[in-house]
Amino acid sequence: MNLHQFRFVREAVRQNYNLTEAAKALFTSQPGVSKAIIELEEELGVDIFTRHGKRIRGLTEPGRAVLKAVEVIMQEIDSLKSIGKEFAAHDSGSFTIATTHTQARYALPKVVQAFTQRFPKVRLSLLQGNPKQVADMVLSGHADIALATEAITTVTGLVSIPCYQWEHVVVVPPEHPLLKSKSLTLEEIAAYPLITYDSAFTGRVKIDHAFQLRHLKPDVLLEAIDADVIKTYVELGLGVGIIAGMAYDAERDKNLRMLSAGHLFGTNVSRVALKQGAYLRSYVYTFIELLAPTLNRKLIEQVMNGEKEMYEL
Repeated sequence: MNLHQFRFVREAVRQNYNLTEAAKALFTSQPGVSKAIIELEEELGVDIFTRHGKRIRGLTEPGRAVLKAVEVIMQEIDSLKSIGKEFAAHDSGSFTIATTHTQARYALPKVVQAFTQRFPKVRLSLLQGNPKQVADMVLSGHADIALATEAITTVTGLVSIPCYQWEHVVVVPPEHPLLKSKSLTLEEIAAYPLITYDSAFTGRVKIDHAFQLRHLKPDVLLEAIDADVIKTYVELGLGVGIIAGMAYDAERDKNLRMLSAGHLFGTNVSRVALKQGAYLRSYVYTFIELLAPTLNRKLIEQVMNGEKEMYEL
């Protein structure tokens, strides 16, 4: 058996069992991919894929075990390559961050600026999506780390580390009646149309849960993935906005007023997620340290090795 066979098996699954597409992705021929997979099956003595005629349709039970082993082997190969690059050029390379819009727009700019000043030779890329999408980007190897809220903590194959806490705030136009409230309540908020995040983003689950506990059914007029969109429609007077506290800036958002809502919706934690067993370049550790000064390389390595699985802020 050889690495080419492992790559072919993995890519066949990634391409939804389409060997033609797998061959294109690996810059080889479809017959070559098919032949290599059959030879691997013969050597192992088991069928990796179920077939209908000459077409593969899915994984057999032993095939799923084979794929799991292949993924581990290929990850170790990638780690070996990274180690070589690390010692050849520790201050250059590529680094891809998968994150949600809110984190990219409000939490990362200063961190990215500091990082690029320290590592000008590192090619930095940002990929955006919802928490599930950014987790998948790390699992598939398209990103080195993911940054999102608690939603990424339960993803198998990832190690997540808490970075910082934040709370939701309510935003309204100047002179809005809610500004007269001495202690904002969910009942007061629910009296107005709401504009807030899509259900997949930025702590929306906690917002919904808080209203449900009070047996309230707010009128959610508009859902968005972008706090700037939410603020725009609040400025137009269409409703009351609920956004992440980091997304409000009194100087920038002069046409809005902010009301604290942490006592209503609780505290949220943004977390960085890494693929289990992944080899991290030294500048990845530096980036995480810039993002969360409470973290350091030793602590990150301990969490990655399972020594501090319960680490929390």
